Amino acid sequence: MSRKRKNKNKKKKHHDGAGGAVAQSPHVDVYNDEPLDTEEERLSKRGIKTIAGGIGLLLIGFYVLTLTDPHGRNWASTVSPLLILGAYAVIGFGIFLGDPEEEEGEKTEEASSAAPKQPS
Repeated sequence: MSRKRKNKNKKKKHHDGAGGAVAQSPHVDVYNDEPLDTEEERLSKRGIKTIAGGIGLLLIGFYVLTLTDPHGRNWASTVSPLLILGAYAVIGFGIFLGDPEEEEGEKTEEASSAAPKQPS
């Protein structure tokens, strides 16, 4: 009975079903056996504000859409599709938008590495 308890406390190896090989961690590249970068990129504050503005524009576009006439011949019928499509474009742009501080830091790193060194 004591053997069973000891075996339960031991760390178990994870085997894949074929051949009994030890399965790799989910954070390891299968082809190169190199650890993957597990750092997740998040939306920047500027991107979140842009997306919020796009959602606001989208709501305005759908509200203007309710003001259209059945034949689609008034100003709301012309403006609402433009507002809705423009809002989707703003939301898509906000997803890829980064913070200006991060962009400036990358530019200064590139400029310093690209600048030729002068002999002293």
